[in-house]
Amino acid sequence: MNERPANPIFEDEAMDHFHDECGVFGVFKNPEASNLTYLGLYAQQHRGQESAGIVSTDGRNFNNHRGMGLVADIFTKSDIKVLTGESAIGHVRYSTSGESGLRNAQPFTFEYAHGGIAMCHNGNIVNAQDLRKELETDGSIFQSTSDTEVLIHLVAKSKAQTTKDRLSEAISRLAGGFSLLVLTETRLFGIRDRNGIRPLVLGKLDESWVLASETCAFDLIGATYIRDIKPGEMVLIDENGLQSFQLFESTQPKFCVFEYVYFARPDSTLEDVNVYQARYQIGVELAKECPVEADLVIPVPDSGVPPAMGYAEASGIPFQMGLIRNHYIGRTFIEPQQSIRNFGVKLKLNPNRKLIEGKRVILVDDSIVRGTTSRKIVEMVRAAGAAEVHMRISSPPTKFSCFYGVDTPDAEELMANKMNLEEMRQAIRADTLAFVSFDGMYKAVGKPQADHCDACFSGNYPVSIDKPRSPQLSLLRFFSRRP
Repeated sequence: MNERPANPIFEDEAMDHFHDECGVFGVFKNPEASNLTYLGLYAQQHRGQESAGIVSTDGRNFNNHRGMGLVADIFTKSDIKVLTGESAIGHVRYSTSGESGLRNAQPFTFEYAHGGIAMCHNGNIVNAQDLRKELETDGSIFQSTSDTEVLIHLVAKSKAQTTKDRLSEAISRLAGGFSLLVLTETRLFGIRDRNGIRPLVLGKLDESWVLASETCAFDLIGATYIRDIKPGEMVLIDENGLQSFQLFESTQPKFCVFEYVYFARPDSTLEDVNVYQARYQIGVELAKECPVEADLVIPVPDSGVPPAMGYAEASGIPFQMGLIRNHYIGRTFIEPQQSIRNFGVKLKLNPNRKLIEGKRVILVDDSIVRGTTSRKIVEMVRAAGAAEVHMRISSPPTKFSCFYGVDTPDAEELMANKMNLEEMRQAIRADTLAFVSFDGMYKAVGKPQADHCDACFSGNYPVSIDKPRSPQLSLLRFFSRRP
């Protein structure tokens, strides 16, 4: 089993960010199904960099290949050739439930009384532990620690006559936020939780139907975006085309607003909102709400770029790329023998001293989590000669943990949970600090707050959480327990 690099510098940086959840992709009846799935996962690599997998079917048998690492490193041409068949699903993973390791890499495949089935999902089933205990008491044996496997066992134990009904029965027992793809020898299912917390979009490529977490996957393969799967909807795709079923009598849309702030690729459109435009407009609102006299607006790349551009336009202050990001950092590196101040941040970002020196600078970032990275960036910009450093954040203060498919620190580790605004400003050593308001954020998105999950900012969880934290090992705890 491959393990993460045990590098304390990388670990410290990883613990100070919300991490992309997972991404899914599926295609039904296309002679290049596996290759298209590979490309669909490649386009969604930002949603998970731990592991990836593809399962294909030729109508009789399943073929699968999974591995740890990035999509381009896991799949070779020969791997894709082995993944024969005209239908396939794929997954890129960042562990939010279950340990990091190959046994938890998706999609999962299994055989049961009704044939073969493959499954992958993006999100988190918050009652997975209770369901798992119930299933284990009844004799179920689990091969992974992933919450996805709970759903597999529920389907296998169902007495319903069709796969559709077995899935419907199983889904009715799940709580949380998830988008799910299920592949049988002859059918492809796409399912979204009753609140639509996690994204799932439908597209068409010639005569083939495709499903993905984001529309950017469709752009790469030349597919046409049709629509978003609705909250609580199941789509069934087979030789007869596409059928839609509503699994719940009532649904309340609660799409994750942080997809617009950070997670999704800026060229994607989700819930009819272009992500880039939403981020840009958040910057516009931030400038209106939190003006400050300055000489330059500088983004913390990459997610800070669109809101910084919006801030610059609305404020009339010049936009400059004063922080340059290194996109070619490997999983390991040779550390210097002598300690270098803020070395971890410097590996990723470097200030352009000629631009910054003597200037009053506005730094625009997407969020502050634990605050250590923000402080290091502020210190680095000051060391480059900035006269003043003002921090502007394109989301409200992050005060609460996410339980719906995003790996976050426990609430008590979040800076905004334990400090007021002035205390946060002093902690990160900025001259001023300000966050966009809820009203500003939703005005920029162009949709009402009532239709979104913003629990990480507000503490209003659309699905009740019985326990303060899942007993399953989160990535952040994995890091904190390393020697």
